[in-house]
Amino acid sequence: MTPPAACLFDLDGLLLDTEPLHARAWQEAATRFGRPLTPGELLQLRGRRRLDCARQVLRWIGEGPTIEELLAVRQPIAEALLVQAPPMPGAVELVNRCLAHGIPMALATSSSREAVAHKAAPHPWLGVIATRVHGDDPELGEGKPAPDVFLLAARRLGMPPTDCWAFEDSPAGAQAALAAGCQVHVVHADSLSPDERARLYPGIERFLRSLAEVRLS
Repeated sequence: MTPPAACLFDLDGLLLDTEPLHARAWQEAATRFGRPLTPGELLQLRGRRRLDCARQVLRWIGEGPTIEELLAVRQPIAEALLVQAPPMPGAVELVNRCLAHGIPMALATSSSREAVAHKAAPHPWLGVIATRVHGDDPELGEGKPAPDVFLLAARRLGMPPTDCWAFEDSPAGAQAALAAGCQVHVVHADSLSPDERARLYPGIERFLRSLAEVRLS
């Protein structure tokens, strides 16, 4: 495989092990309003922007809270949890290897600038990824699964998306990267069967159990 011209990284569930914490925060908030979420519903929220997730959760809850009321419950829970998130296996090493090989990197995340700063504070190794597209970036159009975040990240690096390797974990993020034309690598849960993997990640061919498996050359 040709080495990447650049690497575009998701953050939550890919570089930092935040997804179980996000799920817990959404679950506790939804349950507070009388509608616990199923594992399948929680999976649908992965990789998406906060407001997009909140709108979806409100549709599941039905009549009840406003988006402001839902987030007023969810945000303090999430903020207390997310600073505890450790790096995902192989994440620190892969970022350092990209740096050593001179491979440009960008963060392509659904999280807001403020949320990224909060989660990244305990992780100075993330500071080497200077090019970033956040979920609330003023130049960003649609959130994942639309391709906009990866197209914008590639443009800021001055690279064609087709020459970039994109790393994702969520179905929404994988579809966004695929639609952008990137070479997509998905880190998936070990518990997924081949049939489940094909259903959740249509069109994806490169699967990893962890970022430690990535070979840059």
